[in-house]
Amino acid sequence: MKPQIFRRIEDGIAGMAKAALDLAMPPHCPLTREEVGSARALGAAAWSAVHFIDDPACRRCGVPFSAEYGAEVECPSCIAAPPDFDRARAALVYDDASHRLVVGFKHGDRTELAEMFGGWMARAAGEILDGSPILTPAPLHPRRLLARRFNQSALLARAVAVQSGARLSVDGLVRRRATPPQKDFSADARRRNVAGAFALRDDKARALFRGAHVVLIDDVLTTGATLSAAARALKRAGAARVDALVLARVVKGGIGAI
Repeated sequence: MKPQIFRRIEDGIAGMAKAALDLAMPPHCPLTREEVGSARALGAAAWSAVHFIDDPACRRCGVPFSAEYGAEVECPSCIAAPPDFDRARAALVYDDASHRLVVGFKHGDRTELAEMFGGWMARAAGEILDGSPILTPAPLHPRRLLARRFNQSALLARAVAVQSGARLSVDGLVRRRATPPQKDFSADARRRNVAGAFALRDDKARALFRGAHVVLIDDVLTTGATLSAAARALKRAGAARVDALVLARVVKGGIGAI
């Protein structure tokens, strides 16, 4: 482990390099392209375009309610078909603005946004991060990881861990078979597509997760099929509780529909 003074020197050098780069190439808002003070910030117009999720919300999946129904109330979807994770929370409503943020982060190499997103997610998590949970990202199949070069969920998990101090396991949960992208599938087809797709890497990972509170990290929650499949794998391995924390979630009918 490096002495603290060397770490401070490295941090100082990195800070000076970043300041010089910002001076030469001023950072721009990932949504509006207006000049901002930091590469990890939104412009004024963008702040009004993104929609953060706050209470009241479904106790189980975190979908926002239009009125206060009580802290323990679940939405109709969770009552009819409970997800396999215990609870989920999201920072943003998945709409045009957040879609553009996610696409820029995931496919536009705007990986520096992970720090800002992780802060939003940590604030949205509430009691999900209480205690000593283990954060683990929704894994990519090795072929997908090779093509994309990074797992966006792993970057978010690292950022949330830094913000919250929670433990982190980046590769304990693995995707053991490749699956087609979920975006064009119905809800039932999504569940079939990812059924049995996840597993624990090895005995060391099984020992780590046995009896643990695990928080799955992902970028977007649509139907919850992927996170439910991952939660089943973790619970089969002995996890005591599995929650989910995402950057954005789909809200059917728009904000305040329930």
